[in-house]
Amino acid sequence: MKIRVMSENLANKIAAGEVVEKCASVVKELVENSIDAGASSIKVNLVDGGLSAIEVIDNGSGMDRDDAILCFQRHATSKIMRDDDLFFIETLGFRGEALASIASVSEIDMDTCSDEIGTHVHIKGGVMDEVSDASARTGTSIKVTNLFYNTPARLKYLKSEVTEANNCIAFIEKLALSNPNIAFVLTNNDRVVVKTSGSNNLLKTIHEIYGLNVSSNMLEISTSSDDFEIKGCVGKPSVLKKNRSHMNTFVNGRIVRNNELNRAINDAYNTYKHEGFYPVVVINIVTDPTLVDVNIHPTKQDIKMSKMDELTKLLYKVIKDALYNNLLIPNALVDEKLNEVKDNFEPVLEPDEKIVQTSMDFTQKDDIIVKNEEFKGLKLYPVGQVHGTYIIAENETGMFILDQHAAHERINYEMIKKKMQEESISTTEMLIPLAIELNAADYNSFMASKSVLEDLGFKIEEFGINTIVFKAHPTWLTKNFSGDNLRTIVDLVITNQKNFNKDRFLDNLAKMVSCKMSIKANEHLSREAMEALLDDLVKCDNPYNCCHGRPSIMKFSNYELEKMFKRVI
Repeated sequence: MKIRVMSENLANKIAAGEVVEKCASVVKELVENSIDAGASSIKVNLVDGGLSAIEVIDNGSGMDRDDAILCFQRHATSKIMRDDDLFFIETLGFRGEALASIASVSEIDMDTCSDEIGTHVHIKGGVMDEVSDASARTGTSIKVTNLFYNTPARLKYLKSEVTEANNCIAFIEKLALSNPNIAFVLTNNDRVVVKTSGSNNLLKTIHEIYGLNVSSNMLEISTSSDDFEIKGCVGKPSVLKKNRSHMNTFVNGRIVRNNELNRAINDAYNTYKHEGFYPVVVINIVTDPTLVDVNIHPTKQDIKMSKMDELTKLLYKVIKDALYNNLLIPNALVDEKLNEVKDNFEPVLEPDEKIVQTSMDFTQKDDIIVKNEEFKGLKLYPVGQVHGTYIIAENETGMFILDQHAAHERINYEMIKKKMQEESISTTEMLIPLAIELNAADYNSFMASKSVLEDLGFKIEEFGINTIVFKAHPTWLTKNFSGDNLRTIVDLVITNQKNFNKDRFLDNLAKMVSCKMSIKANEHLSREAMEALLDDLVKCDNPYNCCHGRPSIMKFSNYELEKMFKRVI
């Protein structure tokens, strides 16, 4: 007989390989149990980043003795009972595998209480060797030590103390943002690393996690449809980050990583940021549990969702509207002292800096938000030009510095996008048609998407073997730039052929052409040309960035100028 049923302990060790990958995996499972137990205060104590010990203490509902013993058995759970419950999951945990898996590869001490007598349980390597009375403190305290002591193959893949600690910190920060009503404390070697107040104020929690520089540059969003409700905060382009870790998305309170949601967020910021930079967002999506399948990955952080197209369109629109409706001109001066935070997580301010304390009440004030429509009414007067690249302008509120290339690129980009959407097409016949020869593969790729260009007003014909000829182009493609642009457009069609998306291609086309047609750096302008550029810029829908995300305009307020020169203290 070759086939045998493996022991329960061996099965748990195998399951641990999926559920418990690192110290943060243990923290995740234990803290999510605390949240499901209704805790309003959760403390996580790490020793050596979790390599030596992980302790989670909560004030949740706790367990009686029978549940305390049963909870370490595999598939023991209080969260689902019937098959149908899988379609109505409203808790973070539900499989009943985590505690059994963790216990099989570590040593655990747990104190828990739900009534007058508490219970202490000690388990080593999945074997329960002690059950005794404990203090009657309501809630649960669970300490995990000697992680992977009996599975050396897993132990050697744990990272350094710093890496393991950072993974735990990042996860607790996300949990705090998804649960602003819960007070979280995380310590490493008795040093407080994360601390939130549980105030149920998302903006205040963002401040406690990211600091004042980020929290004071967040915009609140809120929208809903028949199936989804979206609430949260999105960062202004002035606080972009170099990785995606600050894009926090939650579905029914669960931390999720979903490429389609991330793509919708990034697309909303498309013309507000550089390629390779990512926004700071905290977005909670509430929907019917029947629309979400969280049972597709051991970590439960990847999900499948019905009506995803509807959700991504709703998410894109609410973020795009928030960015459009608020003034996004960055102040030229950033007080670095605002980024310093004391141990009590209050901002460091000098006595004469009380002016910035208005942001500490963590509420959006209508009187401090300047609408985009108001900016369009500004009149900027050019004063001069620096290095043939930057235009200095002024009005009664302060001094403005414009990057002339970025500003002109924004003007051209919006002009081209509007022309692309017009029903009537205006074209220019070329005096000398431009022939472009391609290799066979590139020729086939171009011809497959040629109709997209023809719909815009390009007149393209075949001309011999693997050769095309341009005979006309839309009027927005100026004659002086048509030759180089047409060659680049052909390359753009070919390189975008794989997974060709018409909307994305047209946007990339508008970006490329607007950049090539714009005033360059080190190009000196007359006063009349500067005035025309300023007038055209303030009329743009988004005058604050070029189409690649670089700022086109920055402001020194009158107060900042006077502060620089010590006219005010």
